[in-house]
Amino acid sequence: MKLKSIAGIALAAGMLFSCAEKQTPWQDSFEVSYLEQAKNDKLDFQVEQFADVKVLRYEIPGFDELPLEKQKLVYYLTQAGLSGRDIMWDQNYRHNLAIRTALENVYANYAGDKEADDWKAFEEYLKRVWFSNGIHHHYSNDKLKPEFSKEYLQTLLTDTQTELKGEALDVIFNDKDNKKVNKKAGVDNVLVSAVNFYGPDITSADVDEFYKTAYKGPEGKPVEAGLNSKLVRENGKLVEKVWKSGGMYGAAIDKIIYWLEKAKGVAENEKQAKTLGLLIEYYKTGSLDTWDQYCIAWATSTEGDVDWINGFIEVYNDPKGYRGSYETIVQIKDFDMSKKMAVLSENAQWFEDNSPLIESHKKKDVVGVSYKTVNVAGEAGDASPSTPIGVNLPNNNWIRQDHGSKSVSLGNIINAYSQAGGSGRLKEFVHDDEEFELEEKYGKLADKLHTALHEVIGHASGQINNGVGQPKETLKNYASTMEEGRADLVGLYYLMDPKLKELGLVEDTEGVGKAAYDGYIRNGLMTQLIRLNLGDDVEEDHMVNRQWVSAWVFEKGQKDNVIEKVTRDGKTYYNINDYVKLRELFGQLLRETQRIKSEGDFEAAKALVEGYGVKVDQEIHAEVLKRNERFKSAPYSGFANPVLVPDMDATANEIKGIKIMQPAAFDNQMLYYSKNYSFLTDKK
Repeated sequence: MKLKSIAGIALAAGMLFSCAEKQTPWQDSFEVSYLEQAKNDKLDFQVEQFADVKVLRYEIPGFDELPLEKQKLVYYLTQAGLSGRDIMWDQNYRHNLAIRTALENVYANYAGDKEADDWKAFEEYLKRVWFSNGIHHHYSNDKLKPEFSKEYLQTLLTDTQTELKGEALDVIFNDKDNKKVNKKAGVDNVLVSAVNFYGPDITSADVDEFYKTAYKGPEGKPVEAGLNSKLVRENGKLVEKVWKSGGMYGAAIDKIIYWLEKAKGVAENEKQAKTLGLLIEYYKTGSLDTWDQYCIAWATSTEGDVDWINGFIEVYNDPKGYRGSYETIVQIKDFDMSKKMAVLSENAQWFEDNSPLIESHKKKDVVGVSYKTVNVAGEAGDASPSTPIGVNLPNNNWIRQDHGSKSVSLGNIINAYSQAGGSGRLKEFVHDDEEFELEEKYGKLADKLHTALHEVIGHASGQINNGVGQPKETLKNYASTMEEGRADLVGLYYLMDPKLKELGLVEDTEGVGKAAYDGYIRNGLMTQLIRLNLGDDVEEDHMVNRQWVSAWVFEKGQKDNVIEKVTRDGKTYYNINDYVKLRELFGQLLRETQRIKSEGDFEAAKALVEGYGVKVDQEIHAEVLKRNERFKSAPYSGFANPVLVPDMDATANEIKGIKIMQPAAFDNQMLYYSKNYSFLTDKK
């Protein structure tokens, strides 16, 4: 394996990207560097590590076996995804694009002392900004703090003839807009969140009032109101600036449409082509009714080797839970693993019927649950560089209930994580050798099964009572963490069930279940705290749900010593003494969380989340951070994408082949993206 700069390939790719704007002088001469990898070479999965982040690579198994037309489909879909990259940056914060453009120009053009501590701090800051798609941490939502002064940055700007001034410059160093998303109780969540989903003067009360009368779709089939727009005040009136062609983000959306049209032209079948056509129509019109039609078509389009996620999807970044972050994932089916795991979706009704839910909260007819293991071919927006390992869509509850959903496990992403991992931190925090051995033997399978159960069975389970609104309306800022915790609990409840062995998914249900329970409690009560600064509350929705689930069962099981808090040699451990009773507690909490969702019980959701999920035991936190100091592996990981490089027939200007190349370095890929996909830097 060797590092090689391939100018010819960069030029060939440039033929297809001729519509990209030239932003800054460095882009004119920029060349992308790839890793040259022989067919049988083992991939070096780690790109680099900085701050609290580890950047990895992933392979795309199965791509080379696809016929050219399907390779083109994958390529066009990845180009569509990357074309919207700037949208996510601007959604995250209003000054992100200006800041990124300036910092990149400095990075590429500065000719001064690059061994100085200030320059190294600048490099690290820029890489953190790249990784987070903006100046706020991708997980904690806290504003990233530079380890260099404003004066030093101003010197760099002057030396490279780069312009960055006013609020966009000042905000890097001051205390303004410190939190991208703030869902804490007792504050105006919209006003104190820096995310660019609302105008600067919009309050939580404004949002509530607007959506009391906003269009919600047909009776019983509500649209995802607010999903694809920014709410602002114009001439004293609240209005939505819709993200569509000709509207907000139109310049980038037009490029997305261009590549989606090309993808439609090589679709694998008529239904897939129709689905892509609806997505194109949605981007053109911004109609949420069309979005629902697309989601139905997408959820029921299950044939073919290639699939995708594309749109304004997850609402975690909106403190009110309305607006979706731009996201794309392009997928190739892993047929062997999908066949093995298909039994979950085939038995979805059994899991629903045998769950501990109140009978009226169970679905009588679980329909259309599709589960696949896929290999990711490209990601952008909210899915990159930090990526999920499993996804279940669509999010609209009535579509899931009437037409079903798709659940996917990102197999090659999970594999890349495991290839880059280590066991040192595990040894430090397990209670004893038995716990360590269970994790080593069953941990990967337990994680894979929990992800599958969470996505396939968990999100598809349960129903809302007639007349009760959508969770974003009833549970408000607690809706996301409640939903993730509920799905986690479904997985946890069934991980110890003999049904998994009956279905051929495990050989040792008890061993897999114990490893899963150990890992969940260990993470929920201790190890996830390495991601927080001492004194911080838990705020990210998934971290919050892991803590409230773990803390609740720990407290409720204290009478029977179900989970024991052990202190040994000045260190704290949590040891599960009774796995059967712990499963019963998971079932009780699952029943309650589904009741809360079904009945829209805001006060109960608030009591659960605020009482168990937010506050941190500071003594435990300090101890965890101290014990973690000797481990050099970063607590967060994400990915640089493989690059799909078209081999062009110069005469016909057509693709005659596509080669997968691995990025040589993280900075190189980020600069390449800015060269070829910056469609919003001069347009908002």
